[in-house]
Amino acid sequence: MSSIYNYWYPPEPTYAERALAFIQYPFTLVGNPLKVFTSIPALSFLIIPAFSSYTTTLQLFFFYLTWATLILSNPPLKVELYGTLAIRLLFYVVPSLFFLAFDSAVPSAAASIKQYGDIALPMSEEQGGVRGRWWKIGLISIGNVLLGVLIQGAIAYFFVEVLHIRSALKITTSLPMPWGIVIDLFRGLFLRELLTYVLHRYVLHNSSSPFASYHETWYHSLTAPYSIAANYDHPLAYIFHVFLPTYLPAALCHFHLLTYHMYLAIISIEETFAYSGYNVLPSGFILGGIARRQERHLMGDTNGNYGCYGICDFVAGSSVGTSVVEDVQDEADKKDPSGKAKKKVKAVGKKGKKRLE
Repeated sequence: MSSIYNYWYPPEPTYAERALAFIQYPFTLVGNPLKVFTSIPALSFLIIPAFSSYTTTLQLFFFYLTWATLILSNPPLKVELYGTLAIRLLFYVVPSLFFLAFDSAVPSAAASIKQYGDIALPMSEEQGGVRGRWWKIGLISIGNVLLGVLIQGAIAYFFVEVLHIRSALKITTSLPMPWGIVIDLFRGLFLRELLTYVLHRYVLHNSSSPFASYHETWYHSLTAPYSIAANYDHPLAYIFHVFLPTYLPAALCHFHLLTYHMYLAIISIEETFAYSGYNVLPSGFILGGIARRQERHLMGDTNGNYGCYGICDFVAGSSVGTSVVEDVQDEADKKDPSGKAKKKVKAVGKKGKKRLE
């Protein structure tokens, strides 16, 4: 009778069994890499329109079926981590490796579109040449990306399996509403800017902080930025500089998993292009401004440009070089020869200066 009872009502796992499962989980997670890519229903949403003539309603219906099937047929924790890993691979690691290959294969062409020319090439003489440390930087950067995914998995596992509470992210068969996605993305990116500024300035650039020396000797040892170096830093400094500002907004706002993956894709694309060193970018105003501010912080004055987008630096008066308002002004000059937009932007800049005074 006891065996039958145990079959229908298995006992709760002990803490030792839970600890063993937690240790084994990362290895089972990467046991089948193909599942990583099939775990993103957004891929089907992108592929269906390219190879069919279905209407938007049918495409959304197929997308919902794919998502619901995925959630119902797989553990939520596995879906979260597979999807997160796939997003980072597709939108950061793979494009960064492509840019690295391009810079190495045709250095003369790459240097012609680099903001700082030859010095910004990963295998330039200033960076040690072909036998330099570019490959170590790449491995550490990719390793930090994987570290972030593992920390996220550990947090989710602790919440769900140990504390028996809901995950930090919302994983349900229902889909988020479009307006809700827009609001969450806006909140997430704004909080990321704020957290990046605070942690970067007061933890990683504070002489009394134990992490400041790590950040200085690792991240600021880079001669010039390039895409695969976007996540290069001491692992502890990386947690404060990249992981926490990225993950905490999603956890605090309890993002839907799909919204989180969109949010993570935006950040991954931003990292890829902003650290590429190229002066020809898809968006000269947004990505170009971010890239130039990151370059000035890394290569010039480290006492400024702590945030991602320059908003907090502008408010706090710690902008180095052009501020985010000046970037808007330059873009307005290009697209509005009459100067009407320029006057409006100048007015905003004056108001901001008055508040600082």
